[in-house]
Amino acid sequence: METKDRRSFIKDLGMLTAGVGLASLLPLEALSAFKKEPYLISLAQWSLHNTLFAKKLDNLDFPLKAKRDFDIHIVEYVSIFFDKKEKDPAYLKELKNRTDSEGIQNHLIMVDREGNLGDTDDKARLTAVENHYKWVDAAKFLGCKTIRVNAGGKGTAAEVKAAAIDGLGRLTEYGKKNRINVIVENHGGYSSDGKWLTDVIKGVNSSYCGTLPDFGNFALGNGKEYDRYLGVEEMMPFAKGVSAKTMKFNADGEESDIDYSRMFRIIKAAKWNGIVGIEYSGAGETEDEGIRKTKALLEKVFKQG
Repeated sequence: METKDRRSFIKDLGMLTAGVGLASLLPLEALSAFKKEPYLISLAQWSLHNTLFAKKLDNLDFPLKAKRDFDIHIVEYVSIFFDKKEKDPAYLKELKNRTDSEGIQNHLIMVDREGNLGDTDDKARLTAVENHYKWVDAAKFLGCKTIRVNAGGKGTAAEVKAAAIDGLGRLTEYGKKNRINVIVENHGGYSSDGKWLTDVIKGVNSSYCGTLPDFGNFALGNGKEYDRYLGVEEMMPFAKGVSAKTMKFNADGEESDIDYSRMFRIIKAAKWNGIVGIEYSGAGETEDEGIRKTKALLEKVFKQG
């Protein structure tokens, strides 16, 4: 019988051996794969959001679908698909039992709709911070190492930056106590400005706070777009994961608007190793087809020098 302490040791070993990028705690199977390849592939639940919203797939069944249909053994959840059961011990235990029995690694939870961590109103910001505590607790129970949050807020860039540093800093302290990373995705508005976001992360100044560079989320608002390649380059020194966004593909299986080869040259130049999450968000094919095409594209670019 494997003790809890031994499982914790194995997971801790995964964090220590993977360097700055691979902040997730990995089982032995994943560690073995990591020794052979600098990147591991996970499936972001948002890739199946239409299927989930249509109730054709349940949150509890998502991990097994990732494994059986796509041969992906690492998963990333989205908070809204827990249907407000994130504090239900029986529900979390069932989800963990299913993933443990199938050798599936719970990697992170993407948290939305819990308030703005960069809210310039002190009371509202504190409420947002406290709203995220339950997700840190759920992540810890499930064996994740990370939650992804948003650093939104209304006000000037400087005002929201100061508020986000405070809000993220408070949440990161709670995450640190539970050994859970708090990472921020470029997710529209100020957060899609790579320089702004990295200044926020520097301001928090904690090894438990980092970024989740997303290849596609660089809309600043008012029709303006931040340079996606510059943004990823700026965020990579703080990255604890990478979100491989795809929307549409050309006849050669390449992403039509994102140069994946260029993206991974940037990632390799940063000497980053870790988990790359598939996030298909297009409409040109079925979600299953989009996931398979994204996986094939990733496997292709992984082999490039």
